Amino acid sequence: MSWLLFGAVIGLIILLVRIWQKWVAPWQRIEEMVGRIARGEKPPTFLLDGAAGPRQVGLDLEQLFDRQARLDQQIAERVSGANTVFAALQDGLLLVDSQRRITFVNRAFQELFGARVDDLGRPVLEVIRHPSLDRLIGETLDRGEPRRGELTGPAAPDAPLRQLQLSAVAVKNDNGLTTGAIVLFHDVTQLKQADEVRRDFVANVSHELRTPLSILRGYIETLLEDPGTSGEELTRILEVMNRHSNRLGLLVDDLLTLAQLESPSPNLQMSDIRCSELFAAIMRDWGKRFAEKRISIEVRMAADVPLLRADETRLQEILYNLLDNALKYTPAGGGIRLQAERQGEEIALSVSDTGVGIPAADLPRVFERFYRADKARSPEGIRGTGLGLSIVKHIAQMHGGRVEAESILRRGTTIRVFLPVEGPADQAVTQS
Repeated sequence: MSWLLFGAVIGLIILLVRIWQKWVAPWQRIEEMVGRIARGEKPPTFLLDGAAGPRQVGLDLEQLFDRQARLDQQIAERVSGANTVFAALQDGLLLVDSQRRITFVNRAFQELFGARVDDLGRPVLEVIRHPSLDRLIGETLDRGEPRRGELTGPAAPDAPLRQLQLSAVAVKNDNGLTTGAIVLFHDVTQLKQADEVRRDFVANVSHELRTPLSILRGYIETLLEDPGTSGEELTRILEVMNRHSNRLGLLVDDLLTLAQLESPSPNLQMSDIRCSELFAAIMRDWGKRFAEKRISIEVRMAADVPLLRADETRLQEILYNLLDNALKYTPAGGGIRLQAERQGEEIALSVSDTGVGIPAADLPRVFERFYRADKARSPEGIRGTGLGLSIVKHIAQMHGGRVEAESILRRGTTIRVFLPVEGPADQAVTQS
């Protein structure tokens, strides 16, 4: 009897073990799998021993995990793509919630306003202290419609003045409720400045043309109204008309030159130029003019100046403009120095004079079109077109170079043009 009882107990234990292995243990494994999946971990295996139910659940969990992994990868790729787009976006991008708290900004916005990553979650007015922006966001959230505006002023403390165009769009959920707003900041500072330069240019051209044209028109009317003008008076009138017509011609020539230099494809005829030969040719061309005004000329050529890769015609134009200015503003008995020297990978061409000089306040603007410090530079009423140094600057930039000016009032001026030895790297040029 005892053996029967013992056998029954053993059988019961075996049965319980099998029930445990087939039904209970698999569900514990499933619970462990779910826990790993919830933590973002992949279980070692999804294959389970036991009944068909737990085994099927394991296979379903594997499919679910694979699907979730694919979804996570797709989301990560989209987020990465969006971040790449936002990072490459030149305009500032701001995203706020319905409470006007910052939820996202791109790199351009951070650079524009000096914002930081820890500004996320702060009210936008605490980060950007411009009431006009706060009003624009408020109107967008209230009306749920796109809004436009402008923001003028320093984007951040101690920052330069900026002019920004703002575009705001409401963010809505599936139910059509406004949950936030996106604001795009487009910097139009350079466009505004370019437009101002254009207006100033038109105004300056009009002013420069008006004076000689008025004089010519006035004398023409005088001759028409008084055909009996004496020969002496007629000669004087014609001399004045000739002088102002020449001034008009110079102005038109300089304007055409400047327009050509600023065209999208101002081709350069590149060649190897020996500066010593260039200076010798210039001295032959200008010797008579220097002698007529009793101006001494000194040429300095450093021994290490190599061949210069440049457009010889344009290079002559640079030196002619600089020498013309020096000759105009240097009194009789003064001196002019023409110099070439190597500085690193650049050749510095300079023209120095002992003339009237330029005031320090005017020096930064001498390369602007039509800018002239007439009171200091023209004590005898000498006038040019005001475009010579601007032409010099443009030609230098076409060659990948730069310009600089230094001057001491009543002691003289030096204009330097720095050109790369190897010539321009990015310009469309014609080899010769």
